[in-house]
Amino acid sequence: MAYLAPSEFVTKMVDAGESKIFMATRDALIRAYMAGAILALAAVFAVTVSVQTGYPIIGAILFPVGFCMLYLLGFDLLTGVFVLTPLALIDKRPGVTLGGVLKNWGIVFIGNFLGAITVAVLMAIVFTNGFSTEPSKVGHAIGVIGESRTLGYAKFGAAGMLTLFVRGMLCNWMVSTGVVGAMISTTVGGKVIAMWMPIMLFFGMAFEHSVVNMFLFPSGLLMGGNFSLLDYLIWNEIPTVLGNLVGGLAFTGLTLYATHIKTAPKRIVR
Repeated sequence: MAYLAPSEFVTKMVDAGESKIFMATRDALIRAYMAGAILALAAVFAVTVSVQTGYPIIGAILFPVGFCMLYLLGFDLLTGVFVLTPLALIDKRPGVTLGGVLKNWGIVFIGNFLGAITVAVLMAIVFTNGFSTEPSKVGHAIGVIGESRTLGYAKFGAAGMLTLFVRGMLCNWMVSTGVVGAMISTTVGGKVIAMWMPIMLFFGMAFEHSVVNMFLFPSGLLMGGNFSLLDYLIWNEIPTVLGNLVGGLAFTGLTLYATHIKTAPKRIVR
């Protein structure tokens, strides 16, 4: 599998974060657009399999194929740059600023959203035969997901918002572990295995992923879901983005950096 030691792959994480900050806007936007589109297609695939088989776990097992594809192709998700780019700032890489980090996040957010929306519209055409029929079973299922994961939280008020935020944290703990997994090995097979495990876990547990939701909820609205755009933004996307940021950075980025780069003083034996 050509496994890299933690000190090696964490250094690669910092290097990757630095390179993304200095990437041309055009390239960052294209890579983010393609990442959002591919992940959206993977979400369609997972929901389709779940509806066809009646077993959501099968969809969760297969969903990581999209994540592996997009990272092997060098595309970027918001959940990944949330973890990698701050490390370059913390490591005091020359020329890296907070403004540069925030700019990268903004570009990747826009690119991911545009890619996911593109697939939402294309799949809405497929689900409704060009908007000439009622949504298919898969389209209807996506509409139901949109309702349950917006209004389902809203009915609990502040407790629902807290639950949503925590599910976003737990999601990017696993997703960012998948991002790191791509750096653990130097072989394609090794990268895929290391990425597959945490991504399968997050999807199987139905945690909240901001980019997947950029597809699911606009698609749900197109499928006639009984919720509004404001419901989607307030009772899913915004808290999910914040939870993804905190969870990925706290549980993955900062912990790995603290223990493998900025290590404690070595013990001196006298």
